[in-house]
Amino acid sequence: MAARKVLLLCGDYMEDYEVMVPFQALQAYGVGVDAVCPGKKAGDVCRTAVHQGIGHQTYSETRGHNFALNASFDEVTANGYDGLVIPGGRAPEYLAMDEKVLDLVRQFSDAKKPIASVCHGQLILAAAGVVQNRACTAYPAVKPVLVAAGAKWEEPDTMAKCTVDGNLITAATYDSHPEFIGLFVKALGGSVVGSDKKILFLCGDYMEDYEVMVPFQSLQALGCHVDAVCPDKGAGEKCPTAIHDFEGDQTYSEKPGHDFTLNASFESVDASSYDALVIPGGRAPEYLALNDEVISLVKGFADKGKPIASICHGQQILSAAGALKGKKCTAYPAVKLNVVLGGGSWLEPNPIDRCFTDGNLVTGAAWPGHPEFVSQLMALLGIKVSF
Repeated sequence: MAARKVLLLCGDYMEDYEVMVPFQALQAYGVGVDAVCPGKKAGDVCRTAVHQGIGHQTYSETRGHNFALNASFDEVTANGYDGLVIPGGRAPEYLAMDEKVLDLVRQFSDAKKPIASVCHGQLILAAAGVVQNRACTAYPAVKPVLVAAGAKWEEPDTMAKCTVDGNLITAATYDSHPEFIGLFVKALGGSVVGSDKKILFLCGDYMEDYEVMVPFQSLQALGCHVDAVCPDKGAGEKCPTAIHDFEGDQTYSEKPGHDFTLNASFESVDASSYDALVIPGGRAPEYLALNDEVISLVKGFADKGKPIASICHGQQILSAAGALKGKKCTAYPAVKLNVVLGGGSWLEPNPIDRCFTDGNLVTGAAWPGHPEFVSQLMALLGIKVSF
């Protein structure tokens, strides 16, 4: 049984990262998370939106992943949970008009349970009347509503801004996630040990959107130093990502994802200075597996027996590097050929969120497995979250 249990308040066209990163990160840390949406039940889907600034006067929007709910709104009360998380995006605009939603938020507030809200989620807090005389931040466009509701507005000097006032944690955007999630874990009574680790992410154009950002921010939220690099790109440059989803076709669909900002340069990477390597999936591994410098880097981690965590199509790189010989591992089912020809022993990913550890190697089949994927890497690194 999970040490803590929290509620995630969802709606159609909530921001894609702002729902999935906290949802999967908290589960990886051992927290139970129920995701609900008014008018929907467990197993139903909420559409999500990809919001990002691309140089226009406001953010752009494209379609995100489909997010599957795992609980029913009509069956939950604040009494069953230790905290509440409210993602942003466009969903809060209409959820803030739902009296059942506002009553639920007030229940958490009255019980002084931790409430963590990001971006436009604070529209719901304002409508519920729980921000009076409370210090809050949010996406800048939410300022007029919060001020009118009596909040003490804190300007987000960067889009990674977080503010804490008692049981209330507010943040500006998904850039805030590392601090935002860390503060929420602390508010739940959590403590982290063993997070003084340095981890390298091997990125490329059209890697899967969730498969880079969820583990990246999950590990940062624990306090790890995480560097993301891509061949022929430097710190501050971006990699476009791909949204791979399962929508009833014979294979996954693809939509454009967020642009992911690198924070280190591939050319200056010294494998010996890192404790672990993470390889996201998507389409990037197809071409990264042809890069001799990438292969050399991966071999440097494998030869030293350092933890390597690879998901979905990432195992195409491991196969090309000879890092799967004699290893038991899984991958996205279509990558089975690479695994077998690379000398690995194939483990069927049934269900698709199944992950496996063999020695220093953690492998997963697809992004639904992130909680187990991150948790197994944490175990190899000696990182523990306790409540």
